[in-house]
Amino acid sequence: MNDLTIQLTDTGKECLYQQIYVYIRDEIRKGKLLAGEKLPSTRSLAQYLQVARSTVDFAYGQLVAEGYVEARPCKGYFVSSVEELFHFSVDCEKGTEAGISARETVQKEKSRYDFSPHAVSLKDFPYATWKKITKNILVDANSEMFALGDARGDQELRETISRYLHSSRGVNCQPEQIIIGAGTDYLFMLLEKILGRHVPIAMENPTYKRAYRVFQSFAYEIVPIPMDGSGMNVKELRKTNARVAYVMPSHQYPTGVVMPIGRRMELLKWAGEGQDRYLIEDDYDSEFRYKGKPIPSLQASDRLGRVIYMGTFSKSIAPAIRVGYMVLPSKLLQVYRENCGFYASTVSRIDQRILNEFIRDGYFERYLNKMRKIYRSRHDFLLNQLLPFEKEFTISGENAGLHILLTSKSRIPEETLIKSAAEEGVKLYGMKDACMRGGNMDTHFADTLLMGYGALEEQDLMAGITLLKRAWGIYL
Repeated sequence: MNDLTIQLTDTGKECLYQQIYVYIRDEIRKGKLLAGEKLPSTRSLAQYLQVARSTVDFAYGQLVAEGYVEARPCKGYFVSSVEELFHFSVDCEKGTEAGISARETVQKEKSRYDFSPHAVSLKDFPYATWKKITKNILVDANSEMFALGDARGDQELRETISRYLHSSRGVNCQPEQIIIGAGTDYLFMLLEKILGRHVPIAMENPTYKRAYRVFQSFAYEIVPIPMDGSGMNVKELRKTNARVAYVMPSHQYPTGVVMPIGRRMELLKWAGEGQDRYLIEDDYDSEFRYKGKPIPSLQASDRLGRVIYMGTFSKSIAPAIRVGYMVLPSKLLQVYRENCGFYASTVSRIDQRILNEFIRDGYFERYLNKMRKIYRSRHDFLLNQLLPFEKEFTISGENAGLHILLTSKSRIPEETLIKSAAEEGVKLYGMKDACMRGGNMDTHFADTLLMGYGALEEQDLMAGITLLKRAWGIYL
């Protein structure tokens, strides 16, 4: 419920109830009072403003009559959902109207079908299971659970993650090497303290733009490295002074490239040639692969302790989980203890306990298997719907992750395709948005669109593709 800081004046020009009415009406028009928000009761507002309750009743009654507010029996007054509102601009100092005609505030129409490559399906999340685990933990809670805990994360959760990573991704690590944090941003911050400031870091171009922006905020010297069909071009990497290379070998974002074993060995060789060279392996969505066996992690092939392995549960479980993890090589673990050991864990111990039981008791694996089937079905359905587009587009990046790529064969600019799709209510994403400034992107990835399918059911995919046919009919 909002507090209304209404300043009433006794000038005689406007009665008190009119001032209350105008204030609330304007707050709703400006979007400062949102649809569904509860207003103060007439009694409490009258007491706060030191006016008669009937004065507030008159104001609320006028707002209800005009549709700005709705009265719910036994509950109170709530802001109505008003789609189109008009603003009048008035120059109060001069006392003259600056605008005679009404200016409609037009909100950008939301896309009917958003093919976001970052979105996941939340409809099938096991809410009942999560609720049951939470309830059981809180019932059995003891004072120890509410203490600060280990800065790296609870021992039990780190042990569970260690076993899971070894069985699913081939990662070789001890629980002591795992650092748990609230999202990758926090873990990147720790890396700056561990690796040092002003470190030259190589990144694939295009890349995961959020990581790029975080590294930029550290004043790192970022070196864009072009990609080819196998991932980061190691020949170009060798021409730089980079000490660290950030890669996504299991499913590169946004290109969808899966790095073959030969290129992985090249990267590991490069890292081993320098005393302080490291590879940051971001394994953000390796759980979702629809053809063949899962690809082992790059860290699984590391024999020199040069790979910093990072992962998250945001895509595999839900974005709101906000739990990420980092596996440090032994040498860097010692640096962490010396330079970062005083940082407190950013993840609630209760949330860690819930996640630990969710993984340990098999719920996570069952949920992953279910979601793989759902995403594979949507993946296959989307590819089938896109068959008529193959005349103009090359389709790639399939069989893994939650998005595919459409590359124009006749080099239609992605901006043109995105704009025409938006006019039909379909939101698409361009490859250029993932490119770094000053870096050269391989022409293989030019004029390319990203189509995510994680959050769209089959009927939505079909409807969205139908609209794209209408938008791009001239090219098809």
